[in-house]
Amino acid sequence: MLRPKLVTTLETYNKKSFMDDLFAGLTVGVVALPLAMAFAIASGVPPERGLFTAIIAGFLISLLGGSRVQIGGPTGAFVVIVAGIVAEHGYDGLVYCTIMAGFFLIALGLSRMGGLIKFIPFPVITGFTSGIAVVIFSTQIKDLLGLRMPTPPAEFVPKWIEYVKHLGTFTPAAAGLGIGTIIIISVTRKFVPRLPAMLIGMAAATLAAVLLGLEVETIGSRFGDLPRVLPAPALPAFDIEKMKSLIAPAFTVGLLAAIESLLSATVADGMIGGRHRSNIELIAQGAANVGSAIFGGIPATGAIARTVTNIKSGAKTPVAGMIHAVSLALILLLFAPYAKMIPLAALAGILVVVSYNMSEIENFIGLLKAPKSDVMVLLTTFALTVFVDLTVAVQVGIVLAALLFIRRMSEVTNVGIVTRELQGNGEDDTGDPNAISRRDVPPGVEVFEIQGPFFFGAADRFKESVGLIEKPVPVIILRLRNVPAIDATGLYTLKDFLHRCKRDRTTLILSGVHTQPLFAIERSGLWNMIGKENIFGNIDDALDRAREILGLPKVDRPVPFVPVVARETEKTPE
Repeated sequence: MLRPKLVTTLETYNKKSFMDDLFAGLTVGVVALPLAMAFAIASGVPPERGLFTAIIAGFLISLLGGSRVQIGGPTGAFVVIVAGIVAEHGYDGLVYCTIMAGFFLIALGLSRMGGLIKFIPFPVITGFTSGIAVVIFSTQIKDLLGLRMPTPPAEFVPKWIEYVKHLGTFTPAAAGLGIGTIIIISVTRKFVPRLPAMLIGMAAATLAAVLLGLEVETIGSRFGDLPRVLPAPALPAFDIEKMKSLIAPAFTVGLLAAIESLLSATVADGMIGGRHRSNIELIAQGAANVGSAIFGGIPATGAIARTVTNIKSGAKTPVAGMIHAVSLALILLLFAPYAKMIPLAALAGILVVVSYNMSEIENFIGLLKAPKSDVMVLLTTFALTVFVDLTVAVQVGIVLAALLFIRRMSEVTNVGIVTRELQGNGEDDTGDPNAISRRDVPPGVEVFEIQGPFFFGAADRFKESVGLIEKPVPVIILRLRNVPAIDATGLYTLKDFLHRCKRDRTTLILSGVHTQPLFAIERSGLWNMIGKENIFGNIDDALDRAREILGLPKVDRPVPFVPVVARETEKTPE
């Protein structure tokens, strides 16, 4: 359905919804202020371009998008690619690139390709996200420590060599402000998480620099005064040759925008219990990027951290995102003259925190225990992002994942879909002695079954199927008797489902686990998380375990008894 969520939500909009959206929009606007400027500076453009992006793109994404609570704007995912484009092609080249990426996103949405973005495997996303985090961190050392040195090289290793050479030139005042900003943000988030930690850190550093008269580089000393109004819409002169050279970067920008926006919308869905419209979201992201470029901005996408803040602040509809954009415009109008006093070390400290949050250290380390092929994809994507180029990393990562998927599919002949199996659903149980329709499933027990390999292609279908449960139940049995293999995305999805079950106080029981999934589950730590007592080789033992949990008497196994998986699954894998 190519219908913006705003249209749907306004059908039942009322005064209470507006007040909730107003508070949330103002809150997230304050949170977005330092991030917008910091991302712009890290991308090699003046800070006001980040604000223009948050205002124009943020407003259009909420106005036209397919998510109720998505907040759009500049994000850390774009910093590396945007900085490279600006360094090689200038800001005019970035405008071309952003507009082409915008039309690419619109084409994806109109072609109803939004669902396909979900099939990009987890190791690829983690690889380049963690790589981007490392690169962002490395670009902030000069400003964080106030090193007196020329602009460092763009390449990762030469950059750090120069940092080491000039380490003795650091400015104590700048280093104190930068590190102090990090500490303030961390402490605020820990003890008073409802407050805008990054704005507080930036304001404290600015106040300290002014009151103590510290001689540190500021926004004013490097960029001059910020404009107090949005620029008039404009486009650079048409240059077909420059546009040809920007096709590959534009593809990367568009793909990143699609992935980040739909990932953010999916996170929002999980928090509010909704469901976004992926195709209209892509169209909105495309229109927002075109609009951002015309009004002097940079690429934009859905911002997970700001979206979460929006939700936690009580947002109900896309109106909150529009208010966030308007509030930023008012801040620009009223407080732009004071922005020149903000120390660059403080903004660098903010980006260090952002890079840590982006690094996904736990997910990265967890994936190192995944099957070797997934580890190879993860490390290759990560290494290419850090040492070569993000454009190359994304393309190679996706190609590698696709090739591995093709190889896996060629090795498996029985490829089915994720299904929900319920007693009396009309299934054809002819010749299947272990069909659930032949079993007595106690009330309060839901039985699901996965047919075929549990890879990244099946993960989204699994989420849709388990989403059919209208309210929590005491026990869920997941049958894996027809799952010959599971990959890192399947493990991650299973772990996420287990967390949901624990949150709902539901016991998860696995039935019919084969050798490869069994050892993958053990290596990933899921064996201990689920519990040995909840993993069985056949449905009858699993149902008896469910009866035990419900306080019901056990039922004898049927005669004749036909086992699915050997009893070895009841032992801890060696």
